[in-house]
Amino acid sequence: MTTADTELTHSLPPVRGRWRRAWRHRRLMHHNRLAAGVVAVNIVVLAGGGWLGDLGTISNMMLANIALATLIRQQYVINAIFLSATSAPVTWPLRVRALLGKVYHVFGGIHVGGMVSATGWFLIFAATATVRPVGAAVLVVTYLIAALLLAMITFALPTLRARHHNRFELMHRFGGWSLLALFWLHSFLFSEAGPAPFLVLLVVSVSVALPWLRLRRVPVRITSPSTHVALVHFDYGVTPFAGSSTTVSRSPLREWHSFANVPSPGAPGFRLTISRAGDWTGALIDDRPSHLWVKGIPTAGVGNIDRLFRRVVWVATGSGIGPCLPHLLSRETPSRLVWSTRDPRATYGDDLVDEILAVQPDPVIWDTTASGKPDLVALAYQAYREFDAEAVICISNKKTTWNIVEQLEMRGIPAYGAIWDS
Repeated sequence: MTTADTELTHSLPPVRGRWRRAWRHRRLMHHNRLAAGVVAVNIVVLAGGGWLGDLGTISNMMLANIALATLIRQQYVINAIFLSATSAPVTWPLRVRALLGKVYHVFGGIHVGGMVSATGWFLIFAATATVRPVGAAVLVVTYLIAALLLAMITFALPTLRARHHNRFELMHRFGGWSLLALFWLHSFLFSEAGPAPFLVLLVVSVSVALPWLRLRRVPVRITSPSTHVALVHFDYGVTPFAGSSTTVSRSPLREWHSFANVPSPGAPGFRLTISRAGDWTGALIDDRPSHLWVKGIPTAGVGNIDRLFRRVVWVATGSGIGPCLPHLLSRETPSRLVWSTRDPRATYGDDLVDEILAVQPDPVIWDTTASGKPDLVALAYQAYREFDAEAVICISNKKTTWNIVEQLEMRGIPAYGAIWDS
């Protein structure tokens, strides 16, 4: 049933104590706890080592953190960790499964903690090398690496990253490649660290290169049910799994965007649902290019965690329906949909709405054009209670997602949503 006038019969329960309110605050999300944990381990190692003057050991510690930060972002590693975490049977205690559901925090948290720690170690290396005779060439390369690490961390700060996202992406890509080349040069010039740096850098280099070895320009078919949305159809021999994403580009050395894959059960290929949300998406909808670039492999995302639960509620706004759709279609995990969007049939087309209704006979589809913005926290909680669900998964913009997840978790309800850490 499509409805925009759902009667709220379940009021939100109160927050479970001050400790839960503080512990579930977004500043203490698992991503940040993991980043802090990695930094804390490095501080303990630093404090207990007693070898601050040993440049070889300092260099190895720095490279160990660089390897950790890089490999945790590798697509094969991400898929392997997701598979391990989501393989827990639904007979396990909900508390354990709810914690495993936070697996998507691991990659960003450990990446951030590793890069911050690597930068700290390298600044110690630079300070020590300045007062020790290591040679002018080593010192110059050391200063270049230190400056580049600090620049990359600065551009990755949330405020700058949000304000200058394209510059952040270019800095992260070209700065990362330059950093890797400088590390190789540094290892050749500085031999005190032994053979370990060469092996580590070889593994890191292969990890960085793998997605680019699968770079290809593929044909696409784009349909637009409205000027707000593009449905991009791919059929180049890859049928991704539900809950995965694909990165696409029109200029592979400049700008990449990740979107959730929407495979149809039993059919080859897949779709992406792309809404107008900026210059790049707007140009794609207007131009309808015949080809796009893809790289790497389909990579697991937050939606994969639904298999950890007996029943889930999906909460989506606008084109957030895209990441939800493959899970609704597969019916592997019983689910209830709460979708808030403007005029769904006019915006996304009758075919997509009918496809949803065929597998979700009783969803809550809220037309914001007719009824304004709903209280999504209240709607999510009501669906959670009525459907006897074990978790809520939200696919929306950052502000809405974090608000829903935070408000539900403060009330003891397992809730999940993207954390924009890529």
